Amino acid sequence: MPQKEASPAVSGPVKRPDTYFVVSNPYPASEDSPLTVLFAGHSQTKPGHKPGPKVVDYYLLHHVLSGKGTYVCQGQTYELGAGDSFLIEPGKLVNYMADTLDPWHYRWVAFEGHLAERLLQDTGLSSQQPVVHTGRKRSIGVLFRQVQLAFQHRGAGANLKANGCLHLLFAEFAEALRPLGTDEPEQATAAGHTVQRALQYLSKQYAEPITIELMAESLGYNRAYLSTLFKRQTGLTPVTFLLRLRLDKARHLLRERPELTVEQIASSVGFQDPLYFSKQFKRHYQLSPTDYRSSLLHPPGSGD
Repeated sequence: MPQKEASPAVSGPVKRPDTYFVVSNPYPASEDSPLTVLFAGHSQTKPGHKPGPKVVDYYLLHHVLSGKGTYVCQGQTYELGAGDSFLIEPGKLVNYMADTLDPWHYRWVAFEGHLAERLLQDTGLSSQQPVVHTGRKRSIGVLFRQVQLAFQHRGAGANLKANGCLHLLFAEFAEALRPLGTDEPEQATAAGHTVQRALQYLSKQYAEPITIELMAESLGYNRAYLSTLFKRQTGLTPVTFLLRLRLDKARHLLRERPELTVEQIASSVGFQDPLYFSKQFKRHYQLSPTDYRSSLLHPPGSGD
């Protein structure tokens, strides 16, 4: 819990010693690296400290630990305080200034790479939404500090630690920005979002021994509720969708991987029992897996 400071008897600037510290990545990545953290640091600024207007050629994230200040981006002014973070994008003219009475103490990380833009887009941060409010969540400041410490210690895993912390920061910011929902189309309702998560779950893990109960638990929903929602949105129950998906994947393997046996294909798409697989395949395609594969060698008999 942050310590409370005694109120000054006479109105005036909050007295804090000025500090500035920055450390660079001791193992800079190659130019084509998808994401590289360049440096990290922290500063207790002077009252009214104003580094700008200016542009930078990398991404820069600041997180306010204490105090107050203003950030100007794209002509918009943001009043910021403890628990707020703000993004500076490369090439964008920005201006930020510490409060004259209660100057801010902040941490920062700088990064670049072609993956950065996509990650920020997924997070919801941009020059149109450059600020995220995370309240007094201590983990944000800790992650910024962990990047700095990784570079200070100069360990062999400094790059990996810094990138990992940056990804965790993006995850924290995404969760904080999600309630705003300003960029989501109207049709992307909560129900639609839930079904999309279910479709992604099934599409990525169809080959595993998953069940609808396991999926519902993983997504945090009651099975009956999720199944009803799923059928309303797709016209299929989750069980039927999973079965059709597995069979479609099996048909693809039968065509493209002739060296695999029917048993191997059944196992590869999530069927533990090859006989059950063959029965379901014939029920849906009117041919057994073996006959389907044979028909590919005789085009006149192929219905695919």
